[in-house]
Amino acid sequence: MRALVISSKGNPVSPQAQFRTDWPEPDAPRPGWVVIRTLATAFNQMDLWVGRGVPGLELTYPRVSGCDACGVVERVGEGVDPAWIGRRVIVNAALRLPERQSPDDPPATTLTPNYELIGEHHNGMLAELFAAPAANLADVGQADPVEGAAFGLCALTAWSMMITKGQLRAGQSVLITGIGGGVATAALAIAIHAGCRVAVTSRHQWKLDKAIALGAHAGFLDSGQDWSREVRAWTAKRGVDMAVDSSGKATHLNCIKSLARGGAYVTPGCTSGPDAVTDLARIFWNQLRLLGSTMGSNDEFKEVVSLFRRGLLRPVIDSVFPAQDGRKAYERIEAAEQFGKVVVTW
Repeated sequence: MRALVISSKGNPVSPQAQFRTDWPEPDAPRPGWVVIRTLATAFNQMDLWVGRGVPGLELTYPRVSGCDACGVVERVGEGVDPAWIGRRVIVNAALRLPERQSPDDPPATTLTPNYELIGEHHNGMLAELFAAPAANLADVGQADPVEGAAFGLCALTAWSMMITKGQLRAGQSVLITGIGGGVATAALAIAIHAGCRVAVTSRHQWKLDKAIALGAHAGFLDSGQDWSREVRAWTAKRGVDMAVDSSGKATHLNCIKSLARGGAYVTPGCTSGPDAVTDLARIFWNQLRLLGSTMGSNDEFKEVVSLFRRGLLRPVIDSVFPAQDGRKAYERIEAAEQFGKVVVTW
């Protein structure tokens, strides 16, 4: 079958990307799983990590990345309702792992799910066919497959960290750093849908202009200065209720300084580095909440996809390539100049 294959680990990733027509098809679906014929696949930052090598994870090459796709269910395994066959679906790529059962462990009350990821730990969705658990599917009706592919993981990540964990409420104010990436644009759409005022940051004025055209209420150009002063001025010195930050080291402290008392700093990643400098005095005195978030559950996935099906949330598309031009798609995301999602079609 056709697939976009990373031939070997390397940085930059794009020279290692190959369009192949001889990649092995998935086996017959195991119990509880399905095989999906792909219509479109969207890229994520994870695809670059897989190409560069994931710290602490032994990956073998060649391999297929991809954790966001829209396709049609073609085959189902034992125990799966055959009514799935022919349905257009998107997939939650997060595979929840069973918890260990040890007689010496304390109660697991505070444990959060442990995930593996289709496209990272396992060969993924940048291929003509791929396998997934039926429990991780969401029917998207006759939605545009490019939009469907672009919606899934980023919307789920933003929904889980902002709505479930961060407990965002209507009327609150939200700061989103590094607007332009998939999670950031999904966070913008969710915050607007929730009835919140939203400010964004970027190193590029044109990205701020695009975000304001999409409904952001303010944009702050990040030139390396302490822009928390500008954010606090925008809120009449009150501070924002939530800061959504996937950059990490470069923006963390400014986010902390931008928060109102009781505000939440939520993060799904740290693209600029994990070793951020923080301000513990602000954290304890202002009773701030620091929340890490990874992907989300199948129930959360179905919640946010229901808004997509009703047309209440839509992804931002940067560019679309045919799969045979997949190397150009890798080059686009490596340049980090996109606004929204980069997608390939099959």
